[in-house]
Amino acid sequence: MKEISNTKKSLPFFGVGKILPFMYKYRGIMFFMVLCGLAGSVVDIALPLFQRYALDHFIGGGTLDTLPYFICLYIFAILTAGATNYIACHLAMRIEVNVNKDLRNAAFSHLQTLSLSYYNQNSVGYIHARIMSDTSRIGSLVSWTVMDCVWHLSYLIGSAGVMLAFNPRLALMVILIIPLIAVIFSFFQKKLIRVNREIREINSKITGNFNEGITGAKTIKTLVIEDKMAEHFVADTSEIRTKTVRSAHLRGMFSATMNFASSLALAVVLWRGGYIAESEVGTFSLFMSYAQGMMEPVRWLIDAVSDLITTQVNIERFSRLLETQSDVSDTAEVIEKYGDSFNPKKENWEPIRGDIEFEDVSFRYPDGDEYVLEHFNLKIPYGSSIAIVGETGAGKSTLVNLICRFFEPTSGRVLIDSKDAKERSQLWLHSAIGYVLQTPHLFSGTIRENLLYGNPGASDDDIKRALKLVSAESVTEHLEKGLESDVGEGGDLLSAGEKQLISFARAILSDPKILVLDEATASVDTITEQKLQAAINNVIKGRTSIVIAHRLSTIRNSDLILVVKNGKIVEQGKHDELMDKHGYYRALYTRQYEMEATESILE
Repeated sequence: MKEISNTKKSLPFFGVGKILPFMYKYRGIMFFMVLCGLAGSVVDIALPLFQRYALDHFIGGGTLDTLPYFICLYIFAILTAGATNYIACHLAMRIEVNVNKDLRNAAFSHLQTLSLSYYNQNSVGYIHARIMSDTSRIGSLVSWTVMDCVWHLSYLIGSAGVMLAFNPRLALMVILIIPLIAVIFSFFQKKLIRVNREIREINSKITGNFNEGITGAKTIKTLVIEDKMAEHFVADTSEIRTKTVRSAHLRGMFSATMNFASSLALAVVLWRGGYIAESEVGTFSLFMSYAQGMMEPVRWLIDAVSDLITTQVNIERFSRLLETQSDVSDTAEVIEKYGDSFNPKKENWEPIRGDIEFEDVSFRYPDGDEYVLEHFNLKIPYGSSIAIVGETGAGKSTLVNLICRFFEPTSGRVLIDSKDAKERSQLWLHSAIGYVLQTPHLFSGTIRENLLYGNPGASDDDIKRALKLVSAESVTEHLEKGLESDVGEGGDLLSAGEKQLISFARAILSDPKILVLDEATASVDTITEQKLQAAINNVIKGRTSIVIAHRLSTIRNSDLILVVKNGKIVEQGKHDELMDKHGYYRALYTRQYEMEATESILE
């Protein structure tokens, strides 16, 4: 499931409307920020009027009768400009940090609602860029850009109005430069949008490469592929360099052309204003000040337009993330009764027994063409032990993904306690499932904090009981700080076996009615595997358990064994029944038994 993209051609800055809900919350602060910007602009517009009055009255008129009042009023204007600028900047900063916070919270919360297919199809770097880089640019747009826009535009409009009041003909000659600016803008706009969109996409790819280079450092070194990783990275950085240079070239041409156009205003004043300089020195000075003062807003508009074009791409990409729909979602009726992931209505949750049934289920993955299951039927009574076996890549996880509702059936139903899983919330189901992965993930923090993710209300006695049940007491006993020991990023300060035992205890701490073990013993040493197997035999009692098996000898006593080959269930039954069939399962079991026997002899 990729992000939804809008193929329709959008109008300039149309995407800004999609972030208005995030701005509306701070409309009061924005209102005062705009007022301060307008007040500061009014003062800046008034300053040349002070200059005109001084030239015409004090110098031209040869009198100083109003000088004290003039000085006081001028000082008041300067202080007002400073105060309004300070307040406007303070408010802009508040808006930026708050909007950034809200955007990132919204993005992160939405990511929690998306199904696994989204994460399968979008890299970590790509998602990270959406949350951090794009939101930063959007936050800057709705704060500093808005504040600057208010000041510069009001200054341009106000100064144009004053010039029209004093000399309409000369003012119109200056103002007529604006259509030229509009023509230049429309010419460069499309080119800049396209190039900046390409730059953002490549930047996301580079962020992803950074992530892989850091998280996969050990694998890179053991495979001795540092040169290849560097080669790929250099290729991406070279591509973004080329695109960035092109963007800079376009912006440079844009800026130079716009600067030339804006400089025409000053040239017009110097040309035509000379005729009024002798009789109206103050007015000539006024026009010179405004013509020069208008250059800064015009220059700002040059950069602002380019930034707005770039930020439009950020808004489009961020909006696509929020508009991405999950392949697995609860209906409005289900949410009304059971709540959602962030506002659960646990008082309406029925107790889960653990009966599972596949009713005429057909399934294919969202990006796949072939059906993995077709008209599949299976009943798993409460307390049953189900094993799923097959070679690596055979599709053993498909059934588990459907039971856990990580994916929805293409057709048919998966029933939990005789009721369609879609008629209850995902959180209700997930709260009753304990899932132990082959490669467990521990969160940064202490062992205690990681265990409490399984059951936030667990006491120390509950934690010790869970550790003992899965034979994990030894993990905390040999550590100096025990449960308060830090596990490192991803659990890197613990061994693979220790991480697995902790993740097992975390799953058990929630007292799940359905226990899923996804090759939980595949990546650990023999001693840890024996501990885990003993723990498995203890914890599956009284629970519905689904075991994706690594060693076939460990699932001989399962109530039902499902044999998967090429994404299809080719055999099912108990161990003895499957062995008597002399089929695919027997071949797998015999081959693995011979390999284990050979390893034992060699040892």
